[in-house]
Amino acid sequence: VQFVESGGGLVEPGGSLRLSCTAKKSILSIYNMGWYRQAPGKQRELVASITDGGTTNYADSVKGRFTISRDGAKIPLYLQMNNLKTEDTAAYYCNTIYRGLPIGSWGQGTQVTVSS
Repeated sequence: VQFVESGGGLVEPGGSLRLSCTAKKSILSIYNMGWYRQAPGKQRELVASITDGGTTNYADSVKGRFTISRDGAKIPLYLQMNNLKTEDTAAYYCNTIYRGLPIGSWGQGTQVTVSS
């Protein structure tokens, strides 16, 4: 399954964005999913995840600022990002997580740039 991300853009520090993730093919059920990001010269990292039951987890760097959500075990998947910081600048991707690892095909991602 390949995912399609959208909603990125240029925003000033302290601003907000809402990212969305859909899939190119019809999916009967999705289990755990997550949002990842990759900044230039850095490895891709998991920033937020959610189970089909709605249990969420966040990287320490985004706790209290980002919120991952979806309607049960369905897509679209969302990432509400508030109080954005320059260090949040990265390409953001979504994927299915199985046993702690991303297992779907990576999409094109959506670029988030936080700059004054």
